Amino acid sequence: MAAYNKFQDFVDQLGLGKHVFGTHVCKVALTNSAPAATNTILANITQIANGNGYLTGGADAQVTWAEAAGTATATGTKVVWTASGGTIGPFQYVVLYNDTQTSPVDPLISWWDYGSALTLQIGETFSVKFNNSDTTGSVFTLA
Repeated sequence: MAAYNKFQDFVDQLGLGKHVFGTHVCKVALTNSAPAATNTILANITQIANGNGYLTGGADAQVTWAEAAGTATATGTKVVWTASGGTIGPFQYVVLYNDTQTSPVDPLISWWDYGSALTLQIGETFSVKFNNSDTTGSVFTLA
């Protein structure tokens, strides 16, 4: 997976108790517009068009939270999109956000830049693999 980038407001929202990993639904969404570290909510992000296997709002990454010896890890499950009936994209960025939180609505957590725009042709798939895991992998750790 591409390099992890943190939205600046995520740190504040985490400290304010706005994210409850393992309880809240965290989703990944696709965009072809570069996110800015100063973006705060999903509405700041221009998602790709709905359809052909992509639903506006993205897909549930099933993020869980575990702590051991003073280090907490947010772990996400692989998300896969398959183009069907037409193309998906183009997109270059994957954005993780909290879909459960309502104040603020859909606060942003992080994003990944894949380096160049991708367009999925019919039958092609794109997988978001956290920490390059084919099942579940670390999104980030807090020590």
